[in-house]
Amino acid sequence: MTTHCEFTLAELMIVAASEAFRGDGEILASGLGIIPRLGASLAKMTHTPELMMTDSECLLVEEPIPVGPRGDYVPKYSGYMSFERVFECVWGGKRHAMIGPTQIDRFGQTNLSVVGDYDKPKVAMLGVRGLPGNSINHINSLFVPNHNTRAFVAGEVDMVSGVGYNPARWSEHMRQDLMEIRHIVTNLCVMDFEGPDHAIRVRSLHPGVTFEEVQANTGFELLKAPDMGETAHPTPEQLAIIARLDPHNLRARQLKDNPPGIRTASTDQ
Repeated sequence: MTTHCEFTLAELMIVAASEAFRGDGEILASGLGIIPRLGASLAKMTHTPELMMTDSECLLVEEPIPVGPRGDYVPKYSGYMSFERVFECVWGGKRHAMIGPTQIDRFGQTNLSVVGDYDKPKVAMLGVRGLPGNSINHINSLFVPNHNTRAFVAGEVDMVSGVGYNPARWSEHMRQDLMEIRHIVTNLCVMDFEGPDHAIRVRSLHPGVTFEEVQANTGFELLKAPDMGETAHPTPEQLAIIARLDPHNLRARQLKDNPPGIRTASTDQ
């Protein structure tokens, strides 16, 4: 898909992230981080207006609140969403979150707790937080700003913080139908779990990226989706909405050097 406008890789990824929420209907959309949040916001502003979003405090809003300092912007409130009600959405499967784990394995299991041995880790982070319960009860998508073999690991993740499709970790008495991992958006491509037995597939490559490059930066074998193509470019209308949602251009700080969305042969990624 081609357009006649320039865009950054961050903006391409925002549009790709918005597609993860397409058709979700009236559920709570949570994008954790600037690019995922803008992706969820763009989805609500365009193809899926039924999505519910909060002011990041305790109220629902009719339109996504811009990121960064709000200035004289006045939110359009539409309802109450307390911490308790958020958990009702979580446990009831009425939420779709896009998170940024430290590690992902071929089963979609995620780690945001420790890198290395749990008893003596190389890096200790903030722990599993709410991910075990969240990942088994509602839809999750994943965001990886730097696609490499440290993020997409061979074998299992160092600690399973988030539930995946590993059959060895599911007993016959567990209800696997309550969880779903939708898309993975990275700086190289968009992937899903729609291969045989939830195998990870590449569904689209960002402009100038090859499948071989994605595979070389992944610690496990990937499949090509039958209709694998190029990630859709942002339209002028989408870019205008993104600019309104991010008036301080915080998106430009999310990726190293804020590269262009269309990679040229001379561009070093």
